[in-house]
Amino acid sequence: MAKRSLLSAFITGCFCAIFAVVVTSLGMLISLVPGILIAFVSGFLGSLVASYVLKERT
Repeated sequence: MAKRSLLSAFITGCFCAIFAVVVTSLGMLISLVPGILIAFVSGFLGSLVASYVLKERT
């Protein structure tokens, strides 16, 4: 169980890092969108991606 939790956290972290790079590359959009919204969307989508990946592996 701990291995699965660590894998899920790792996948979510990777997704959030990639998401941050994409959002940062948009430049001007960051000044218009509050950071809390970006963090929420990143975490939410990262969690969905991790769940999908882990479901596909089992």
